[in-house]
Amino acid sequence: MMNPRMFFGAAFLLAAACGGDADVDNDAAGAAAGATLQYPETVTVEQIDTYHGRDVADPYRWLEDDVRESEAVAQWVAAQNDVTFEYLRGLDHRGAIKTQLSRLWDYEKFLLPVQKGDYTFFRRNDGLQNQYVLYVQKGDEAPRVLLDPNEWSEDGATALAAYYPSPDGRLLAYMIQDGGSDWRTVKIIDVDSGADLGDSIEWVKFSGLDWARDGSGFYYARYPEPEEGEEFQSLNVNHAVNFHRIGNDQAADEQVYARPDQPEHGFAAEVSSTGETLVITVWKGTDEKYEVVTIDLSGADAEPFTLVEGFHSDYSYIATADGKHYFRTDDDAPKGRIVAIPVERGPWAEITPEAEGVLTGVNIVGGKIVAEYMEDVKSVVRLYDLDGTDAGTVDLPGLGSVAGFGGEPEDAVTFYNFESYNQPDTIYRLDMTTGEQSVFKQPETAFNPDDYLVEQVFYQSKDGTRVPMFITRRKDLDMSEPHPTLLYGYGGFNVSLTPGFSITRLQWVDMGGVYAVANLRGGGEYGKAWHNAGRLQNKQNVFDDFIAAGEHLIDNGVTTPDQLAIFGGSNGGLLVGAVVNQRPDLFAAAIPAVGVMDMLRFNQFTAGRFWVDDYGDPANEGDFETLLAYSPYHNIQDGADYPAILITTADTDDRVVPGHSFKYAAALQAADAGDEPHLIRIETRAGHGSGKPTDKIIEEYADMWAFLVNHTGLAPRFDQDA
Repeated sequence: MMNPRMFFGAAFLLAAACGGDADVDNDAAGAAAGATLQYPETVTVEQIDTYHGRDVADPYRWLEDDVRESEAVAQWVAAQNDVTFEYLRGLDHRGAIKTQLSRLWDYEKFLLPVQKGDYTFFRRNDGLQNQYVLYVQKGDEAPRVLLDPNEWSEDGATALAAYYPSPDGRLLAYMIQDGGSDWRTVKIIDVDSGADLGDSIEWVKFSGLDWARDGSGFYYARYPEPEEGEEFQSLNVNHAVNFHRIGNDQAADEQVYARPDQPEHGFAAEVSSTGETLVITVWKGTDEKYEVVTIDLSGADAEPFTLVEGFHSDYSYIATADGKHYFRTDDDAPKGRIVAIPVERGPWAEITPEAEGVLTGVNIVGGKIVAEYMEDVKSVVRLYDLDGTDAGTVDLPGLGSVAGFGGEPEDAVTFYNFESYNQPDTIYRLDMTTGEQSVFKQPETAFNPDDYLVEQVFYQSKDGTRVPMFITRRKDLDMSEPHPTLLYGYGGFNVSLTPGFSITRLQWVDMGGVYAVANLRGGGEYGKAWHNAGRLQNKQNVFDDFIAAGEHLIDNGVTTPDQLAIFGGSNGGLLVGAVVNQRPDLFAAAIPAVGVMDMLRFNQFTAGRFWVDDYGDPANEGDFETLLAYSPYHNIQDGADYPAILITTADTDDRVVPGHSFKYAAALQAADAGDEPHLIRIETRAGHGSGKPTDKIIEEYADMWAFLVNHTGLAPRFDQDA
């Protein structure tokens, strides 16, 4: 099945850095790069908040105002961007970096297909298109374009966020994302004719949708329409599950399930594989502890039944087969197991026990359970019969990460994607009856994956914990001497940084840099215990792990403090801000992207209230003390020599509102923090990362890599240097 539950995503996903659209491809070293920077003056206000008897100043509170609603904030943004882009224009190699990145990016790409009835749907990008195009293939007919988001806006910032074919494939519901916002608009088309049916669903957020098996309509979750001017900042409350019948106005949609007495609860609704049960996952935040409610769809006016109560464990619906509802759970199994309960209710039964690896994904296709495990941050896929009997493994192309295996229990064929740091996404077709595999789509690239080496190392953190780290470099790089190195991390929300392909990271390596990814505590690499060791009062472990990763790279001769840069987005932006405050001497440059920088007010905006599961609540005195101790905005060291810092954010980020980065940048520029540049790059018509057009991404990374090249001493190699 296509799982709508993945879309509430705990409202906090691993973010790419923001894109850019400033035309700054001057390759000459300009005066701005070498001159003393004059930052825009940022006024302060007398704002004092009292937390548990302690007064905390917030002199840049006014920068929290929405840039679309505040002329003062808009002027500040414009002034900051003037300084930043003038500086970036003057950096050596910026134009050459953009040219090379555009060349490397220009190859045909595909995303995982979906099969429904006689129809196969897949997304394709011919190379440099701003948005992927959705194609459909009926039977053996040639594929044809079904939706081309590149035609939806002049700036390419309107994206196809998701699509959902009806059970027979004849209708398609799809979600539109504009300017990077988390809000979605749903439209419906006839697949054969391409005709728009006229249905329009608004104010959908943190929700997928799932069709009734008769194709008459679909279930989705939405929030009430926000007050005018509050769309991008107000707290998201009063989620509700609705049913939309094709051809009706949204106003006629039936509210199927809500909890008005619990406005902070959110919902994801899935129709069971048999079509007879609606399975509703109830969530409160990011902690992956859910209640599960079922509604019998086979009769009229069925009352909701609470199948799992209490928000004590993860219970994730897989599918319904053989008269049972199957779930993945970490109840009494921190690394995950598979359980089932009869559709007619009865005792739960364990299907597969907890294993050595972390159970990261489960599907039922072709009458088999397909279970994805993560072992030392690498994918392994095992097959089981429906009763849990071992049915073998799926042979993977190498050491890397897989995703996919979607479909219905009766489907004979499924697809999966394989990738690694030096291997671009390749899609495989798997016949569940014969076990035969074949390549469905494989990219032809302008680079040879064999030119790059990926190694996994383990290092000790401050408290002795063994932490894994991947290091990628060119095979011909002389490692008898240190090199400029980019260290990336995240460390939160149970997010695992598995080996994945990124053309931007490959470019850094191709230019002669080293790229390292540390699998910090707070992620999910080793299950619930690993996550818990990096959240709430244990959050300092995440920063210690990242600092220890940098020290390991230096101690082993990979790099030096004058050559080491760090980068992270979203929760990773918080990570970068915190470790720079704690060890400004360890790094030459830092890029905190779309970061959570004010740990005392993060829960006052949009989805921020969900994150108390990982961060804690400032209203709780113990949590407050922990949060204040590492909050990037509150812990800038006056008088310390900070590395060069390029902060990135976007005006339409309604996940981590840009006020976080605005306030942090203002405080950093006002401090006596050394002579290196401390700049903020603010994108327009972009959000937290998803839906960003290719041209904005290329512009942004050209800026970021030029900044890092300049401040780590990398002498980039390009085609002519090879």
